[in-house]
Amino acid sequence: MAKTQAYFVQFWPQVLQCFAGLYHRLQKCWSVVKGFCSNNGEEYIPPAESIFHKEKILTLGNILTDNSLALEQRAQAAYRIGLLAFTAEYMKEVAHLLQNYEMVPKIKILLLQSVASWCYLNPVNQRRAKHLQFIPILIDLFNDTSESTMTSETNSSLLVKFWGCYVLSVMTCNNLPCMQELKHCSSLKYHLQILASENWSGWPENFAEVLYFLIGFHRH
Repeated sequence: MAKTQAYFVQFWPQVLQCFAGLYHRLQKCWSVVKGFCSNNGEEYIPPAESIFHKEKILTLGNILTDNSLALEQRAQAAYRIGLLAFTAEYMKEVAHLLQNYEMVPKIKILLLQSVASWCYLNPVNQRRAKHLQFIPILIDLFNDTSESTMTSETNSSLLVKFWGCYVLSVMTCNNLPCMQELKHCSSLKYHLQILASENWSGWPENFAEVLYFLIGFHRH
């Protein structure tokens, strides 16, 4: 028991430092995401307009759950809900889309951005995402081995994986259960090593590398 306590005391400062570093990295990346959103016409909604804010979310929710609409239209709705909402009311629908539909990288990225918005520094939504099996859903993105010879298609596939790394980083921030589940994903260590060696130019951090160290793969 004494040996376990001594080990905990020895490494706890490193764990705290790791979480603090991730927190600041996520803040930087979130600033980039919010800047992108503002450039696409997303307006700030003051408290006085909260009722219209809620109505807008309900309208977008109806679009997201409408099976008769195109996937891209539904993904755009999920993306905008993620930017507007603090509760992850429609996260289940996004999980269903990612699991059961074939879609182009652009649409996948919109859905991943919505999940990142919901989980960003929000422990309740992080736990909900874990309960909805987003960890295996996201890890499955890394198994996509695109054989396309077109540079644009290869880059798009890689960008999906980059966003997968970012969303997992958001889910793992200050969330030990998520970290422990990721640690037991046998293929994840390999995928993160490969992705960490890619060019993350334009991102505030190499989130494959961040996630690799956060999970503790560097110690094994």
